[in-house]
Amino acid sequence: MVKSIVILFFLFSLLGVGAQEHAWVYFKDKGGVAAALANPESILSARALARKSKFNIPVDERDVPVNENYIAQVKGEAGITVKAKSKWFNCVHVLGSINDIASLSNLDIVERTSYADRSLSAKTRISAKNKIKRDNHSDKYLAQKTDFVYGESQAQITQLKVEALHQLNFMGEGLWIAVMDGGFPNVDQLAAFSRIRNNNDLLGGYDFVDRTTDIYHPNGDSHGTRVLSDMGGYIENEFVGTAPNASYMLFRTEDVATETPVEESYWVEAAERADSLGIDLINTSLGYSTFDNSNYNYTPAEMDGNTAFISKGANIATEKGMLVVNSAGNSGSSSWGVVTAPADANVYTVGAVDINGAYVSFSSRGLNAQGIVKPDGMAMGRNSAVVDENNFIVRNNGTSFSSPIMTGAIASFWSALPDKTNLEIMQLVRESSSMYQNPNTQMGYGIPDFDLALTINGVKGQNEGEVISDNTLDYILFPNPMETNVQIQLPFGTSMAILRLYDIYGKRILEKKITPTDNQISVEQLSQAMYIVQLEMGGISKEYKLLKK
Repeated sequence: MVKSIVILFFLFSLLGVGAQEHAWVYFKDKGGVAAALANPESILSARALARKSKFNIPVDERDVPVNENYIAQVKGEAGITVKAKSKWFNCVHVLGSINDIASLSNLDIVERTSYADRSLSAKTRISAKNKIKRDNHSDKYLAQKTDFVYGESQAQITQLKVEALHQLNFMGEGLWIAVMDGGFPNVDQLAAFSRIRNNNDLLGGYDFVDRTTDIYHPNGDSHGTRVLSDMGGYIENEFVGTAPNASYMLFRTEDVATETPVEESYWVEAAERADSLGIDLINTSLGYSTFDNSNYNYTPAEMDGNTAFISKGANIATEKGMLVVNSAGNSGSSSWGVVTAPADANVYTVGAVDINGAYVSFSSRGLNAQGIVKPDGMAMGRNSAVVDENNFIVRNNGTSFSSPIMTGAIASFWSALPDKTNLEIMQLVRESSSMYQNPNTQMGYGIPDFDLALTINGVKGQNEGEVISDNTLDYILFPNPMETNVQIQLPFGTSMAILRLYDIYGKRILEKKITPTDNQISVEQLSQAMYIVQLEMGGISKEYKLLKK
């Protein structure tokens, strides 16, 4: 009996010594904070400082880099490998045995250690019954290559009414977008990206997995190349991304060969780099919930926007003024079902619909675990047109592609309203969406209408007091935008017309006979939104858009 106990003890000791665990090691301080904050240009680019100043975002201690001497001390400890660092959290991501990681607490500079396997952390216990079998998220994009039909990219643009932005030359000009993904092979050579290269809008980037600036090498997969195409790709007469005039920085944070928690740390480190360089938007077509080692798995209840390391980082990215757009995930038909981190955070989360605007079953559902509406919006994620690493236009499935389609659309919209904050832009997009008044767990707020968003916000449409006039029937409606009343002037010689007022969902709000003497309707009780007026006379009807301020 004693011999058996000794053997078991010996085996557990071996496990403690040899098994490699992922953990975050948090430092007590940084050192040199006051000097760095007194000279913020030493830690942030001029563009980053200008963006923060514009939107009244303070430069604080989180912007100060991690103390490199502290990192060196941790690296010098036996059995420890430092994989990533985070200035926002003042920590490093390490690999090592349980015993070696535990010994780091003896360093005076270390405040605490948090294991990715939360059962090993003193403050958090996850029982075995709550562990979930690995729901392999290797379907981060669902490939379905088919021959491209000419002009197919128009479907994903017109579904969101992005053409209304492009027609007014709002195409993301002046905005910088960071794309965080698994690989960007041939972006530096493909004809589809010659437009952004020739316009100096391909800003380079960094591979956080292999720690190299060679981001176009084939070590990563082609997922990022395809994702980028839906924003910045352009092939004349064949393919147009949603933000062809934006500038792009490419960060590889996903190691497609494995699924481990260090990828969360790569992502946070990349987001910090993006913020320090002045990036405006981040697109992430990635999601984390289960890992190769099930001890690191999250549970659906932990998709609350505040548990996963990557979600906490995404929240800070938003707080720092960047607009983060993230794919909802492709787990809608699996046992997992719900959105994955960081889609659960304070970001704009995008699900997938088909060409007809119908929910696609693989699209991960909301709400998040705190009851916040997720997804935030929907875009085309079934048979999305993308450009692959060989410059062929193909079709792919997945929220991986509805996300960049939306990111580019939002960037183009933001270029029309450059003085709005990231949170304001996200809310304006939600308010223009098809289900804003009645969101659900599959579609969230629904499909945005960027034409409507432009009009509601005064970028497109009539100014105060201007009239809408139709040359055929010569109706005149004013004022537009409207506040309390709308007056209708009938065509000359007309004694009566029928007016019907609809909301943007097609619900009839009122119907009234309009005559030359009774030609006014009250709109004082209506909510601020876009409405459709239908005027019918002699069997001929005309429709007009009216905006309620």
